[in-house]
Amino acid sequence: MIISGCTSAKRSNTARTAVEQLLISNAIDQSLDKVNFTPFGGHMVYVEEKYVDSVDKAYLVGSLRHRLLASGARLTDKAEDAEITVELRSGGIGTDTAESFLGTPEIALPGMLTIPEVRLLTKTIQSGTAKIGLVAIDNKSRQVLGQGGMALSQSDDNNWFVMGIGPFQEGTIKSEVKSSTTGPAALRRNSLPKQVAFESPVDASPLKPAEIQFTGGEEPVKK
Repeated sequence: MIISGCTSAKRSNTARTAVEQLLISNAIDQSLDKVNFTPFGGHMVYVEEKYVDSVDKAYLVGSLRHRLLASGARLTDKAEDAEITVELRSGGIGTDTAESFLGTPEIALPGMLTIPEVRLLTKTIQSGTAKIGLVAIDNKSRQVLGQGGMALSQSDDNNWFVMGIGPFQEGTIKSEVKSSTTGPAALRRNSLPKQVAFESPVDASPLKPAEIQFTGGEEPVKK
């Protein structure tokens, strides 16, 4: 007797792949890394984001705010309370993909014969580009503080396949993942407990005993 069986498991992916998101965030980080934010140290700054209309806008704005805070700036959500307004704009944020291979394409012969495609070497390239513009304005004089400018950077994720074996990866994404998951960066500084537990505040008063209040005006019965 021969018995056979099979198991199927349902798998799903997010609408956007992790590589695509990393390509964009990596390009954004590279662009902002080119900007010197030290002149904003000690000043109250308002970030104007209405000119940003791009994918991953929240990450772009949050990364800019982080760098301003790291430079010593104080941030405010109200333009009238700020000394300086930093206007942010995006000139292009997105990804591109290209693929090439060394081998022979599929060839259709007369009749029913077809020579299948043979790929000896395949390379896929996916790149992310971020072009970010910044300008700083003195809120009191309404004068531009310096020229501002544009910062353009590109990230990439390259994968090689040799006779179907691979991928052999290279590019800025591989470098970022490796530097963030190996060595000192891989050490856990804080980890959450595996069980959930709570404690009462130190100055908390004990709970009052339950009381029953009658609608007829009688005294409540204490328990």
